[in-house]
Amino acid sequence: MGAPALLWPPLLLPLIIVLFGQPPGTSAQNQACSVTSEYFEIKENTNVSEPLANISVPNGQQVSLGSSSTPSAFKIAGDQLFLTAIPDYEENPLLEAVLECKTGESVVTVLRVFVVVQDVNDNAPEFPFTIKKHDVAEDTRVGSIVIPGTELEAKDADKDDTLIYTLQEVTPDASSFFSLVGQNNPALRLEKTLDFYKIQSMTLKLLARDTLEEDKNPSHTATATLVLNVLPADLRTPWFLPCSFSDGYSCIQAQYHGVVPIGYTLPSPLILSPGPIYAVDGDQGINQPIIYSIVAGNTDDTFIINADSGNLTMAKSIPRPMTFTLVVRADQVDMARYSITQAIVDARNATGTPLQFSRNRYHGTVVLGSKAGTEVKDRTSPSEILRIQAQYPGFPDLDSATTYQITNSSDFKMEEDVMLTTVAMEHVDTFYVEVEATNTVTMDTATTVVEIQVTEQEPPITGTQGEDQRFSTVDMAVLGGVLGALLLLALICLCILIHKHYRHRFNCCSGKVSKPPPPLSVYDNLAFFPDHKASWLSTSNPQPQPDPETARPPSGPQSPMSSSLTPPSSAPPSPELRAPGSPKTVQAGDSPLAVRSILTKERRPEGEGGYKAVWFGKDIREEADVVVLNEPAAGVDSASASGSEGSDEDSPNQSYI
Repeated sequence: MGAPALLWPPLLLPLIIVLFGQPPGTSAQNQACSVTSEYFEIKENTNVSEPLANISVPNGQQVSLGSSSTPSAFKIAGDQLFLTAIPDYEENPLLEAVLECKTGESVVTVLRVFVVVQDVNDNAPEFPFTIKKHDVAEDTRVGSIVIPGTELEAKDADKDDTLIYTLQEVTPDASSFFSLVGQNNPALRLEKTLDFYKIQSMTLKLLARDTLEEDKNPSHTATATLVLNVLPADLRTPWFLPCSFSDGYSCIQAQYHGVVPIGYTLPSPLILSPGPIYAVDGDQGINQPIIYSIVAGNTDDTFIINADSGNLTMAKSIPRPMTFTLVVRADQVDMARYSITQAIVDARNATGTPLQFSRNRYHGTVVLGSKAGTEVKDRTSPSEILRIQAQYPGFPDLDSATTYQITNSSDFKMEEDVMLTTVAMEHVDTFYVEVEATNTVTMDTATTVVEIQVTEQEPPITGTQGEDQRFSTVDMAVLGGVLGALLLLALICLCILIHKHYRHRFNCCSGKVSKPPPPLSVYDNLAFFPDHKASWLSTSNPQPQPDPETARPPSGPQSPMSSSLTPPSSAPPSPELRAPGSPKTVQAGDSPLAVRSILTKERRPEGEGGYKAVWFGKDIREEADVVVLNEPAAGVDSASASGSEGSDEDSPNQSYI
């Protein structure tokens, strides 16, 4: 921004005369030095190479710069005055040249030339810090000034500049918590309630610009970083754990439950559900220590609570079944805040509840070569330690008073519920170790057997040891793909073989409706009848061609197997339907030769001429006679032989020769 309007030269010159006095020798003399101008205005940072003024010097006089001139700012060359320095408003806003005209050593005339330096915006503002860290208490009231403006102001060497301040967030949502009081006042103000557990620190950038308009030229901007650390305040009471948070300042307190046997004083802290009595300062950033106490419900002072740990123990036995509702208080060590919860303890009769192991027999394993002190692992889960535990169902507090010992072996020992070796395992072997559990409160005992196998190899790899597996997942995937391809290839080959050898059975079982046999002339068995002299050698009587009426197939649809499975009727054909000269029907008692042949259209394999034929007696249940017709006899009409073919299907009583 520019400097304010300077005083006009006519007004400034009298002021200079008042300040510095009337130059000597300036009386109305005809023979005196003079300059073309005694006042100049130049913007700072301007390099002036032309003469600043011309000096008129009378004959016999000399002109020089006086000692009171601004050092290193002017020079005289001939009868001209030059400005040799680049003016800087911030360094010297007014330059003065004192010209002395002399005759010999006597000063005749003194002239003063003034250069007023005009200010321009050539300096950027500067903050007194680069990064400023400041702590803000979590309970600071909204609207409060967090950092005063005097601590955040920037300085600008351009004295007349007015700085504009802005705030930019670095931490997301930080600008919703803090703002500046004004664009010319950088004081930082809190706009929203702080929460230590949501945001512990926020970073913002503070900018100072020396122009009102951001796009004005020239314009300069300074930047500094503000780091605001949120300090926790004592806003929350102690919280009993576990608890369900309802908001950031309170939680639903836990209630504790336990069961103790009557007639016994348990030496250890009670086992409570969902866990031991434990509270923490709700202001975790402050984390005041907690002090515990029982304020109500402790009938006959039966229970004692440890003030530091919160462990609840029994001071005496309970004579009868009853329920204790203990009111437990947790105070901060500074006693500023506290919370209260309940611990409900049921005293029950433990009679009839025996001490018992969780398994009838335990199975352990030890690697061959293990040294003494090695833990026995669980054979069913080799990566885990075998734990042998005896319990009172329903009384977990009694379980903590149970001790264990081995009664029949010196090769192993018990440490609490874990079994260790006492010697090196140098041989493959199987041990059967008896473990006895004794409850120190009830003095009950129970025994169990542990079968321990000493194996030569490490336990098998489990799912949690994937990095030690011999084959990777990629290897197994490739192997599966190869096996799948081989299986598919085998199935294709199997299908081809089945189709090649059993396709005729697939055809006969296709379920198609049987078609009427074609005319006898259709069957042209050239291989079976090489010439016209063929004759049947298996019978002495020629078989005449059946009557067209009797050879007609049934009109209704039949299954593919019906023609070959249906036996011929034993009743003789009626005279009106029998053709003259047709053979008689086979009756009971007739010769075995008096049978009827059934021929199929199926040829024998290549190289073996003939058809297969099945011969039935009167009773279809009788054993079938199979005759292979390798070469037909002469004298039998080929049409008659062809006419015997009537089925594509195999009969249950037919066979291939």
